[in-house]
Amino acid sequence: MSDITPPGIPPFPEETPYTPPAAQIILPPPATGDLALTPNDKTMGMLSHLLALSGFIGIPFGNIVGPLIIWLTQKDKSEFADYHGKESLNFQITILIAGLISGVLCIILVGFLLLFAVWAYGIAMTIVASIKANEGVRYIYPYTLRLIK
Repeated sequence: MSDITPPGIPPFPEETPYTPPAAQIILPPPATGDLALTPNDKTMGMLSHLLALSGFIGIPFGNIVGPLIIWLTQKDKSEFADYHGKESLNFQITILIAGLISGVLCIILVGFLLLFAVWAYGIAMTIVASIKANEGVRYIYPYTLRLIK
């Protein structure tokens, strides 16, 4: 077979890679007028998500306390860190609630599967959000209660 298309037949358009909708969300730049994020802003945004992993490795309520400390110390210094701190806290509170509900459902044996699913989802989404924050993207967790505004 040859790579030459017959005359009169248009060639196939090039395929574009699929990007999930959550990764496509681009929010406006900070209201301060500064379009460039400092490396410190990106680091604090990333840490607000990464410190949430401390709760998954055995530190009691580390998934809430870690992001809370970053958010409280950085919210007045950086709008980017403020955004990611609130986003991380909202997600971790949602995961905590889902974990508690799954724990109660362990009585009827369905909860064991749900508990594993919540655990795996929490770790995976936290890693994705920390990578996006380090890239300077304002990531939005899907399926999250917005309790802190």
